[in-house]
Amino acid sequence: MAPSTSGGGALSAQAAAALGEGIGLVFGRWTALQMAVENQWGGRDSRAKANQLAEYILSWFTNAKGEHYYEDLVDMMYDAVSESFNADFEDGSVEEIAEQLLIMHEECMQSNYSSVEKLRNTRPQGNAVSQSRKISVDGDDDSSDDDDDDDEPSMVDNEAGGADKMVVDEPKPSKPVPDADGWTVVPSRRGRGKN
Repeated sequence: MAPSTSGGGALSAQAAAALGEGIGLVFGRWTALQMAVENQWGGRDSRAKANQLAEYILSWFTNAKGEHYYEDLVDMMYDAVSESFNADFEDGSVEEIAEQLLIMHEECMQSNYSSVEKLRNTRPQGNAVSQSRKISVDGDDDSSDDDDDDDEPSMVDNEAGGADKMVVDEPKPSKPVPDADGWTVVPSRRGRGKN
């Protein structure tokens, strides 16, 4: 795991430029952020807000005195995403990106630009959003659980199948039914009496 802090001190001009490029490359591969930008969760200027976030983080690394703490960076990124895009990225990506940025900053402090070089030399296939929307062509998905054996279509099914397969509020069984593992799901009290 990455260090929970990154050293303080001034970055050279070359290191700051490399770190800025690295932050931009990481953000360009950050699926959740790119979805927020593409779908304009922050309004028409979503792209500018993503760029401002990158500049803000670079400024934090270059201008802050003392140590740079992981928790501070994560909190700062959550706050910025929430304010700029009215979103909460709960997929763990904020923590992953913060860890990557701290490692990159520490390397740049030591004039080691290998992380930035690696990002620069490995171009993603398409953009991050299109990668997240890929539909599996082969039918055997080894990573899927047996939990999704319900007959409700998924978002991927709806996108691929068209609008004529849209399902609207199917009636729910009146009594709890045990699933394949023998567990019984008990409905919440809120929904009772509304039918």
